[in-house]
Amino acid sequence: MIRYFTAGESHGPALSAIVEGIPAGVTINPDEINTQLIRRQQGYGRGGRMNIEADKAEILSGIRFGKTIGSPISLIIKNRDWENWTATMAQFGQPVEDISKITIPRPGHADLAGRIKYGFDDIRPVIERSSARETAARVAAGTLAKIFLKALGIEIGSYISSIGAVAEAVPDKQLTELLNQGAEIVSSQADLSPVRMFSKTTEAEAIAAIDAAKKNGDTLGGIIEIFITGVPVGIGSYVQHDRRLDAALASAILSIQAIKGVEIGAAFENARKPGSEVHDELYFFAKEGVVRKTNRAGGIEGSMSSGQPIHLRAAMKPISSLVTPLQSFDVETLQPTPSRFERSDTCAVPAAGVVAEAVVAPVIANALLEKLGGDHLDEILDRFVRYRKNITNTFRA
Repeated sequence: MIRYFTAGESHGPALSAIVEGIPAGVTINPDEINTQLIRRQQGYGRGGRMNIEADKAEILSGIRFGKTIGSPISLIIKNRDWENWTATMAQFGQPVEDISKITIPRPGHADLAGRIKYGFDDIRPVIERSSARETAARVAAGTLAKIFLKALGIEIGSYISSIGAVAEAVPDKQLTELLNQGAEIVSSQADLSPVRMFSKTTEAEAIAAIDAAKKNGDTLGGIIEIFITGVPVGIGSYVQHDRRLDAALASAILSIQAIKGVEIGAAFENARKPGSEVHDELYFFAKEGVVRKTNRAGGIEGSMSSGQPIHLRAAMKPISSLVTPLQSFDVETLQPTPSRFERSDTCAVPAAGVVAEAVVAPVIANALLEKLGGDHLDEILDRFVRYRKNITNTFRA
């Protein structure tokens, strides 16, 4: 099974990741990882940090002659900004006298709870590890799982349906046509827009909203649409809570910094309707087999994949570091004071879609490995082909 860990601080020397469980025999091109890292740095509304960093992953282990060898894969992404933080983030020695402690927490951030939890007298360590800069390492790690899934014909993509109050109408027909080609085409089309939206009208409105928020010293959140295509029916299980595919996917999405809600299919809309208008009716045709004409369930029924595209929706709150400060207090003097500003983005929703694609990949990969087993890609492919064939033959006389 695939698991990964990340390490590193936002302004430390580097971010790193160790990924264990990628089967042997998977062809890895570092350019594929670095392309995803570049995608994560794009998007209208990003801050000055993106002008400093040029993220590139260096693979240190687990690959030989361009293929995985079944052992842990380690990656490192160097922080170019580290050269400006060597004193503030020194790993050894004593702090220099002119480094002032951060004692004013930002509302909505990990600052206050982290300081209390870990017993710091300075909020800086909390800021460094809780920062969404960590997602660069997760994108690198998750891309390895995406590459494995792509070898099985499974693709992951995303687009942005709203930024702040600007919402894009659901492009049902266009989306269906794109998903029929695979979820990655959704991403490639969305990436043509600086806000990763399909409609040029909505794109212009979103850019204007971001500009207005920046002018006012404010920030904006939004909604991310994630799709996974090529997953056959029956992946995941209902027999135990920790094997439920929907629960694992929701957990992965909610682990992304600033993501506060997740929805599968049209879940919240469905909650306001009667069952007769919610559940996807089943049809059987001799040639096509089992067919659903709708996908309101978002590709998951009974905590297992239904064979339709999996659709997840994630809600990202506005970033909590505001130029125009909210009310806070100084944890040392206990006096009320405006919250402090930490260099940040006005809007990072487009980038969060790229992160979401990465974090769901190991979840799908693990559900498949649980079903199929195998230590080498060829072995897994053979079992996957046979499983798909068995599905096709299930209802044949």
